[in-house]
Amino acid sequence: MTEVQKQSPVTKRSARKRAVIEGPARERHIALRVETPPPGRHEQAREMQSLTVHFGNDFDVEDFVDAVRDADPVQLVEIERHGVEGRLLSELSERMDIPTTRMYSILGIPSATGNRKTKAPGALVDGRAGIVTLGMVKLLGIAQDIVDNSTAEEAKDFDTMKWLGQWIERPQPALGGRKPADFLDTPTGQDIVARLLGAIQSGAYV
Repeated sequence: MTEVQKQSPVTKRSARKRAVIEGPARERHIALRVETPPPGRHEQAREMQSLTVHFGNDFDVEDFVDAVRDADPVQLVEIERHGVEGRLLSELSERMDIPTTRMYSILGIPSATGNRKTKAPGALVDGRAGIVTLGMVKLLGIAQDIVDNSTAEEAKDFDTMKWLGQWIERPQPALGGRKPADFLDTPTGQDIVARLLGAIQSGAYV
């Protein structure tokens, strides 16, 4: 993908089911409770707002990408604190067509830790590993925005995840000839790559 033609902000993702919704009680979820003072009330009065990001039994990585795209900053902070499901690593590896061991290497996760987290039901990847895994999901969201806003014929049924998996392994002139994958093991490095993807979205050539 070298050129992006923009269209109206109506996106294809509206056809997909949302993951940031109130779901069945049987689904495992992260409930975020945020205290905010209602306007015009005494400062000690508080209104509890409950925001929920669900990780249902029918987990799909595209749903999680959409959830992260739609999440507000407070929700993202809570996801970072809580961690992400270990199976997300194997899902990302499969959908992005990146070998599992390579995915661990890109994200700076020890192979033994990654294998344990992906195989144990309900295991969470938290701390720095969880934050950089979430960062990869954010990059997928940016890439999907590029595709959703494109009027190019090839954008239809475009495999965004596989494309990003290939793109991060290609040397980029804007990175001094280094690959985006070389930067994805830290939040700051992921910010650098996110800005590079943003250049594509704005119509620049990379």
